[in-house]
Amino acid sequence: MVGINWAVIAPLLIIQLILVIVAIIDLVKVKETNGPKWMWALIILLANIIGPILYFIFGRRQR
Repeated sequence: MVGINWAVIAPLLIIQLILVIVAIIDLVKVKETNGPKWMWALIILLANIIGPILYFIFGRRQR
């Protein structure tokens, strides 16, 4: 823990947390997605930073 540079890691953790929260809120509010909602929830939660990005690019249905 002593050798960790928190000045670099802390912003990445905050960005990841914000992305996950916004993606989950959007997933709950939207009526239809490209694929099952449970699958997107797993991708968002388990794929770290890439999961929410994939959801916003591929998971949301275009109007």
